[in-house]
Amino acid sequence: MARNPQEAALALHRFGFGPRAGSIEEIAADPRGALTAELDKPGAGQVTNPDLPTSGAANRAVFEYNAERNANQKRTRPAQTQMEAAPAQPEAMPLPRQLFRNEARARIDAALNAEIGFVERLVWFWSNHFCVNQEKTVMAGAYEREAIRPHVLGRFADLLLAVEGHPAMLFYLDNLASMGANSVAGINRSRGLNENLARETMELHTLGVRTGYIQDDVIGLSNAYTGWTLLPPADNPEHGGEFSFNPRLHEPGAQKVLGKTYEDDGVGQARAVLADLAIHPATATHVANRLATYFIADAPPPAPVERMAKSFIDSSGDLKEVARTMIVSDEAWTAPPAKLKRPSEWVVGMVRASGFTQVDAQRYTGGQALLGEPLWRPTSPKGFPDDEASWIDGMGRRLDVANNYAERVAGKVDPDEIIGSVLASVVSPEVSEAVGRAESRQQALALLFMSANFQRR
Repeated sequence: MARNPQEAALALHRFGFGPRAGSIEEIAADPRGALTAELDKPGAGQVTNPDLPTSGAANRAVFEYNAERNANQKRTRPAQTQMEAAPAQPEAMPLPRQLFRNEARARIDAALNAEIGFVERLVWFWSNHFCVNQEKTVMAGAYEREAIRPHVLGRFADLLLAVEGHPAMLFYLDNLASMGANSVAGINRSRGLNENLARETMELHTLGVRTGYIQDDVIGLSNAYTGWTLLPPADNPEHGGEFSFNPRLHEPGAQKVLGKTYEDDGVGQARAVLADLAIHPATATHVANRLATYFIADAPPPAPVERMAKSFIDSSGDLKEVARTMIVSDEAWTAPPAKLKRPSEWVVGMVRASGFTQVDAQRYTGGQALLGEPLWRPTSPKGFPDDEASWIDGMGRRLDVANNYAERVAGKVDPDEIIGSVLASVVSPEVSEAVGRAESRQQALALLFMSANFQRR
């Protein structure tokens, strides 16, 4: 079989995290087969680290941490009114920040050490599609490990049920405050429905906007969702922060969604709605278009989107089959490498090309935040955007990051080595010439990292 380094480079940039030393040469004989092999690799997409706590354990730990800190502040306040306050001591890293850093390190390590990174990119895609916000819930990292990773190559119905019922999502989209108007709690507290979770389930997670559902459908699903909550950490030191169904919050009676009536069987009512949403044709089209937009182009060719949607329907939402359909579509390979990488993808690509497999998680996440894509902190439930218009204004900040990174690694990283062995000479003559004319190694590296060969896929 003829070797195709250009297609191998495209596979690594478009579907993975960018090349490492020798990786283009390794897959040049069959780039598409290499992607398929990654889909079939046992344990693909999983992070197994026994030191990382479950979402419930993290929630309980942070609750206890905050309670203890508040108590300590109250203990010291009377003493400080009687005598001059002691000099401030440097505080240890707060527990929520420690949890975030540890989860971030595990995620970063998975991306840096991936052979290609196709499955890990799928994890990133689905984590953004079903996003939560770290600032609102300390469970964001655990949520990705528990709800996204186990199902990233499985059935969409299982993924959907896992994310919508996860405590992080219930907390993020305010379902804890939702109660049926005619439920026991609703009558006693004179409180009612919160539609956030149902609306985003239909508009963002499954059907997509303008796909035929109406406000009554949102209300029906919202009522079905009532009672989906979590155990308060203050009341349950063993299982606080974990999912719970509370029948006192649940709106009694049947609910109608998209013309179908769902009888009241408690927690199963919303699960039945989700099962139907998961296989809806509009969901298939929405998911296929989002995937193609993320991987192929801002305006993806219609043909692969249609094939992926058909694969979704024919396989009952088998996400591995949908991904496989995408990478065997010729249009996914003929589209020019014009799509601008998101900041997180670009930064990972730089580090991989430099030959490093570990980074300082705190510095790394700080740089990612500076570029406008803070880890697990999207500005809305829509997640971070995938189009060039949303990121092109950040080129100045990227240049600053590239210069700072190049300054730190210039003593260890040779730009000519990156061009020769990492990119396997799959760079434009203009980039090679600019790097060769650079006044310093730092400048050469910055020029290389800011080039279209690194920025686009």
